[in-house]
Amino acid sequence: MYSNNPPRYMDTLENRLQKRMHVSLYALLVLTMLLAISILLEGCTDSCDIKSEYVYLEPVYTTVEDIRASIEVTAPEPVKAVGQIYIKDNFLFVNDPGKGIHVIDNHDPAHPTPIKFLKIPGNYDLAIKGNTLYADSYVDLVAFDISNINNVEETGRLEGIFKNYRSFGMATDVNCCVITEWVEKKTVYLSESDCDVNVQPWGGVYYEDGIALASSMAADFSSKAAVNPGSGSGPGVGGSLARFTINGDHLYLLDGGDLQVADITTESNPVAKTRSYLAWDIETIFPYKKNLFVGSASGMHILDVSSPEAPVKLSTYEHVRSCDPVVVDENYAYVTLRSGSACQGFTNQLEIIDVKDLNSPKLLRTYPMTNPHGLGIDNTTLFICDGNDGLKAFNATDINTIDKNLLAHYKNINARDVIPYNSTLIMIGDAGLFQYDYSNPKDIKLLSTIPYAN
Repeated sequence: MYSNNPPRYMDTLENRLQKRMHVSLYALLVLTMLLAISILLEGCTDSCDIKSEYVYLEPVYTTVEDIRASIEVTAPEPVKAVGQIYIKDNFLFVNDPGKGIHVIDNHDPAHPTPIKFLKIPGNYDLAIKGNTLYADSYVDLVAFDISNINNVEETGRLEGIFKNYRSFGMATDVNCCVITEWVEKKTVYLSESDCDVNVQPWGGVYYEDGIALASSMAADFSSKAAVNPGSGSGPGVGGSLARFTINGDHLYLLDGGDLQVADITTESNPVAKTRSYLAWDIETIFPYKKNLFVGSASGMHILDVSSPEAPVKLSTYEHVRSCDPVVVDENYAYVTLRSGSACQGFTNQLEIIDVKDLNSPKLLRTYPMTNPHGLGIDNTTLFICDGNDGLKAFNATDINTIDKNLLAHYKNINARDVIPYNSTLIMIGDAGLFQYDYSNPKDIKLLSTIPYAN
């Protein structure tokens, strides 16, 4: 019979358990401290350096009346940068970020010929239905009649429709003035209180009435202003980085986290309709049949637009945080995820998603990439702009073996977006606009190049 004192072996067991508990608690404490330190260090990488030299820039405001009065059609101008591309009836419409749209005769893709330049201040996106081109101009949407390409005329305007227009995070008054330029004022050294505000996704710090940028960033600051274009059903075709798209008689516009719908039944006279909040991090929009596929930094949203002015979200496919263009072909959605400061992600890959059931999209395959941006698919030929690793073309007949079916790889270009159209691939990169003949996918040939002017 046992006494009130437990046997010796039980005492030993209890002591061992207590010791193990103390060790576990100590290990947990150490891990917690390490995690806290890592978080602090991570935060430090996103904060500014008070010992470094910064450039202070102030915003320049322009009245909306002056902006609206400055739109004009001019003779062709050299292409200095490309934000978005759009093709319609063998004409190329090339957005020069913030400045306007180059109109290029592309009947012979081997010899593209510039025709006109549409000077549209604050233009980053476009879409075309019939004979009407829709373009943003800072806070406005402007409609142009392009039936006579040599005599383009403004036919309609939705004033102040882009209510969420920002210039590097700073809001503007859609009824008064917008930020149209940033002017370098002085060199500054930030204080610790300034550094309490972490570096923004676009790389700067809010300072006084403007922003401060590291000196190394200030030189190419203006090039960071580009946003993205429009893709549409019907004869006009845009790229995968679209923020405008057309489906039937309606134009869908991404405005910040909102989806704005405009009725374009009368092409020349767009009418603003419904606006709904979708998600704060939406980036691109792609139409397919009666659905919209909206790419965001955290996932892909699928919307039903059977009732055009009352979009219904069917589902959301979530992924790790990363920039996210998407294209769709029948049963599959092709999504590229890439790392980058604006998206704050670290993933670089191609994802193939089963969208046969739009209410329940499922990830099927993942393929590693270098830094993929835009993409396009025509029949079974999949084109991916893989950043510094160039343009890649794959045979996507079997989605399970895409990585084993590389058709072409152009390495010496930085590729950003593509439009595959009637066996001609139109691609934009850091060096210019390129066109390829892919009528024989096994023998893709470069047709022409429009280099950027200095």
